[in-house]
Amino acid sequence: MFLVIVLAMACSSAAETSKAKPGQFGDRIVGGQPVNITEYPYQVSLQRNFRHFCGGSVLNEHWILTAAHCTKSISNATILKIRAGSTNVRDGGVLVTVRDIYFHPKENSWNDYDFSLLQLAGPLQLGETVQPVALPAPETTFEDGTLCRVSGWGNTKNASESSLDLRAATVPLYNQDRCSKVYAGYGGVRGSMICAGFEEGGKDSCQGDSGGPLVCDGILVGVVSWGRGCAEAGYPGVYGRVTSAVDWIAETMNEVVLDGRV
Repeated sequence: MFLVIVLAMACSSAAETSKAKPGQFGDRIVGGQPVNITEYPYQVSLQRNFRHFCGGSVLNEHWILTAAHCTKSISNATILKIRAGSTNVRDGGVLVTVRDIYFHPKENSWNDYDFSLLQLAGPLQLGETVQPVALPAPETTFEDGTLCRVSGWGNTKNASESSLDLRAATVPLYNQDRCSKVYAGYGGVRGSMICAGFEEGGKDSCQGDSGGPLVCDGILVGVVSWGRGCAEAGYPGVYGRVTSAVDWIAETMNEVVLDGRV
């Protein structure tokens, strides 16, 4: 199955799948294991009509980072809620309404700068199950092969593995040049993207994991974005490279505070 960016994706019925690029959608944790939210307290679920469709990461009590393709077709931010602080995607924790959505100014329909910020209508109560994730400095580099964790409530491709409870998988960062060659038929991999996965496949994000976190050594390195299929050999997952967005993240949050919108 090909994962493709489709402009109208995020909250049409098709948006329930996610992780994009020319073709189809797909993003769920494949080849992972059940985990507790206390191990991933930065993980949240984006929900519309109480249905999960994408993931996100807590930046602070007022802000969530997710993928732009998850929210691109949302005309009214307040129809969205995030569930935070719960291992189960349908119950527990807290549901908080989204107040506004901010897109990276360089974001486009081919998943370049695939980032959006969600400003919450009310603050999250931080604690054991809800905690911000650390952001990298813009100049931070990460070595190929670094083991990272990707998490979410997406499809598992296994009928015996429920996607109602949070799951996570360990995947290594993948060489950028090699990844771009693998995806040459889809325009390659750009500087705002980073790849992760095993050459032999078997572990990956999949439908429903879009927008969720790829964390390496406690730092948010990627945002689930697109790829070919789920856990296919020779096709690593492609993530939004967070270092390419950290300046915009800080500027946007600061501007909103200065304008008195928080």
